[in-house]
Amino acid sequence: MSLYRRSDSRIWWVSFNVRGVRKRISTGATNRKKAKLVQAKILADVQEDRWFERERAKSITFRQMAEKYVSRYKRQRDEHTLKHLLPYFGDMTLSEITAEGVEDYILDRDESEKRPAPATIYQEYSLGRRMFNVARKRWKWTSANPFADVEFSELLEIRNRRDRWLKGDEEARLLARADSHDLKDVIVFALQTGCRRGEILSLDWRKNIDFKRSLVTVQASKRGMLKTIPMSDSLYRMLVRRSTVQHISGRVFAMTGHGLRHVFLKCVKKAGIEDFRFHDLRHTFATRLVQNGVDIYRVKELMGHMSVKTTERYAHHYPESLRSSVKVLDSCHDLVTVG
Repeated sequence: MSLYRRSDSRIWWVSFNVRGVRKRISTGATNRKKAKLVQAKILADVQEDRWFERERAKSITFRQMAEKYVSRYKRQRDEHTLKHLLPYFGDMTLSEITAEGVEDYILDRDESEKRPAPATIYQEYSLGRRMFNVARKRWKWTSANPFADVEFSELLEIRNRRDRWLKGDEEARLLARADSHDLKDVIVFALQTGCRRGEILSLDWRKNIDFKRSLVTVQASKRGMLKTIPMSDSLYRMLVRRSTVQHISGRVFAMTGHGLRHVFLKCVKKAGIEDFRFHDLRHTFATRLVQNGVDIYRVKELMGHMSVKTTERYAHHYPESLRSSVKVLDSCHDLVTVG
């Protein structure tokens, strides 16, 4: 396996043999050190006979998998169930779908305007898991099943209309117990933007962070949707600090979903905070905005909700906003009296 550059390009390429076939692949890197990391990953895949499998996962879409599955193994309600899965995952390749993305799908469905029953969401999750199992075991299209990596029963509890957010000194305790700057910065980012875990972990410095305009552009969990969030002063300072030493991947937070889940739950336990999950940081963001009188329609845009009805779940946190609204009636009454 060799690493080389073409005479007309600064990009490094990898040349190698796999099952007797000569392959030449661009690393996408102009830096030799980064290119060697890509080369090492390809070498590991070739040695463990995973290369063709990974290439298929990068080229086959969820829609193609679903079409083949339905043509051979469909059950009675599978086609109806796919009507919800396909708009979300349809154009993604199998390699692009992660456990964090599946969790975001479940939470998005839970927060959608129609508010489907837990059994309905589970049916969708179960079909996705079955299709990936067939693609993995029988067709050898992928080595992973992101649906199987999700603890659905744990997420189901969120369906009980959780109304949990950081109160009192809980935020200070949580940040004080964070073992690393990475974890502390992820928590701050979540509290300052209301982003989901999957959205946070997919952030790229070049694509998503705009220091000139103090904006964060997030690829929302539902593909094709973008939301733009202005940076608060504390978020801006934190991101500037992080930008001075960037990870080789280009990601803002070079952590896995499993790794973040582990260290976050450990941090919550050390802080002595009960019944608190990472998704509750998103609830904290929305609750604090509403408690401080931010218009519910602005909260909707910042949260990336499809409908304001979803955002209205937070409205009860600021009853005084209703009080100030009805005070206009006093002036109307005074006009009638004077007249």
